[in-house]
Amino acid sequence: MGVLRVMTWNVWWRFGPVWVARHEAIAQTLRAVDPDVVALQEVWGTRATNQVAALGAELELHAAYAGPSYPPATDVARDPRDAGVEIGIGLLSRWEITGWRVVPMPARHRAFDPVAVVATVAHPVAPLRVVMGCLEYDPAYNDDRLAQAALLAELATDPALDGPLPIVVAGDLNAPPGSPLLRPLSDVLTDAWPAGAGDPSVATAPAEAGPELLGQRIDHVYFRPGRFNHPVTVIATSTAGDPIDGITPSDHRALVCTLNF
Repeated sequence: MGVLRVMTWNVWWRFGPVWVARHEAIAQTLRAVDPDVVALQEVWGTRATNQVAALGAELELHAAYAGPSYPPATDVARDPRDAGVEIGIGLLSRWEITGWRVVPMPARHRAFDPVAVVATVAHPVAPLRVVMGCLEYDPAYNDDRLAQAALLAELATDPALDGPLPIVVAGDLNAPPGSPLLRPLSDVLTDAWPAGAGDPSVATAPAEAGPELLGQRIDHVYFRPGRFNHPVTVIATSTAGDPIDGITPSDHRALVCTLNF
């Protein structure tokens, strides 16, 4: 019936001294990969605009944003000039985004309410549903991370989303393949990376990740068929995010999976 190129990428907010140059490198990378939909994490947002909208305008893609998301302001040092700039998540899409359901995630140990999103995209075949989130990363709060993974799984398996197209879950899940913290997802969805014979040694985690995440693939694309009689296969996998003119776009690698449905 068709193919769908899905990308997920944590783009490292305004962290680091060259975030403006990184933004351009992010845009160039997205232009080169040319995904149909891309879930973004650690994007910046202000009252006036946000990074997803800026990228959408540059790349002529549809864009939507929601926040707040991880990491909270109390965890990471920030430039005082960025006071009031939110960290959020977003979606870029080749097609119009016609639905945008923002869902608070469980965060019992935090003083803010991180969000997940169920997006509806006007794919030419039928509505495409994309579930997105960025999960808790602190090992001390693994109970929240597990509960958040369970929420994403619950959202993705809602029968109301059924249809001709696969239902996609994409994001920075802050856990490697096979982690018990991802069992709620892996029990009911397919991990697109191994399904497409992706290199099991690929790492997407940043260099400053804790020892339990360092050198691991912590960014994921999961999916399920929209209907039991509509098989979905993964025909290509890759990563993205190489330096451009000496600028590394993000501290994470991007994950790209092409689904055939």
